[in-house]
Amino acid sequence: MKLLFLTDNFPPEVNAPANRTYEHCKEWVKEGVNVTVITCAPNFPKGKVYEGYKNKLYQTETMDGIKVIRVWSYITANEGFVKRILDYISFAVMAFFAGLFIKTDLIVATSPQFFTAVSGRMLSFFKRTKWVFEVRDLWPESIIAVGAMKRNRAIRVFEWLEKKLYLSADHIVVVTDTFKEKITARGIDPLKISVFKNGANLDLFVPQKRHHILEHRLGLQGKFVFAYIGTHGMAHGLNFVLNAIKSFETSHPDLRFLFIGDGAEKKNLLQQAKNLQLQNAVFVDSVSKKEVVEYLSLMDVALVNLKKSDTFKTVIPSKIFEAAAMEKPILLGLEGETKGIIEKYDAGLCYEPENAEDFQKAVLKIIRPEVYQEKLEGTKALLIDFNRKNIASKMLACLRKV
Repeated sequence: MKLLFLTDNFPPEVNAPANRTYEHCKEWVKEGVNVTVITCAPNFPKGKVYEGYKNKLYQTETMDGIKVIRVWSYITANEGFVKRILDYISFAVMAFFAGLFIKTDLIVATSPQFFTAVSGRMLSFFKRTKWVFEVRDLWPESIIAVGAMKRNRAIRVFEWLEKKLYLSADHIVVVTDTFKEKITARGIDPLKISVFKNGANLDLFVPQKRHHILEHRLGLQGKFVFAYIGTHGMAHGLNFVLNAIKSFETSHPDLRFLFIGDGAEKKNLLQQAKNLQLQNAVFVDSVSKKEVVEYLSLMDVALVNLKKSDTFKTVIPSKIFEAAAMEKPILLGLEGETKGIIEKYDAGLCYEPENAEDFQKAVLKIIRPEVYQEKLEGTKALLIDFNRKNIASKMLACLRKV
């Protein structure tokens, strides 16, 4: 079987879409699939091309048996709506032309933004090949949720295009049950939609002792560490967290809050921390996939937070599975399907998004030794059902049927 996969994000980028696509494709290669990925020069989230790469018209490499084709795109930081749209569209156009010359039995195009899916649909038409739309985000609904745009004529056009893509796809893969419900509510046949949730790479994310060099470098020795690792964007509401942790400086001086990553709000967050004169917050820029595990070893609790919005009740952040694989309890500021998972497996505590009092109570509760140990055991139970290798194998079986 020959498979062509279109994705805007791919390693060495370390965000969730890049990790999911890479880990799935790597497993499919092991099962005998000839996988070609079309992506762009790695640059997320700073909009700067990674060392060792150039934003060239066309370049190829092989990663773990995956043929990777990188095409030119307009590159910008993960901030500014218009510039990002230009980024997305330029990649979609270049991916289309590159894809015309690739022999394939099936095309898979993944969001979070759906211009990549437009490219997949057009390739399907011109190559007379079936295509699968992998929906990782309900875009454009999510950009309304973070306040990047209000519902206007442009949004209505995007929504019309979104539905056209759902209708034209030979199959749709989503990452949450709620995504399936929402897409079905728009008139799409539920039998056409399969759910393959995120999970963790249990070969990479394994429990380990604290990385002592990092611990000393960041001044975390002897501290109880809450860590947020991921994009610092508008959707993540980290400004709320910074305000809420100020009071712990005097009441619980042994607590530290570690923020690792970059994004549209990073500069604002650094300025906010400076204005608040925070002594218990530590900021680190994005790190490589290998280094992520070393930093995860420093945390006692994984912090997962999003802004309060009905839209975000539909998402399941992949970082909860990576934290569970490291046997780190989760402090979750998110309602909906993710909260259901955490409570089902008793793998952490949940607080109401953007509710400072509820957040502070949850922090003080989870640091209690008996509660912490109980939640740690819950993380072990969660991982049994969310092994990424098993999920990749099940998704491949679905793709073969298509």
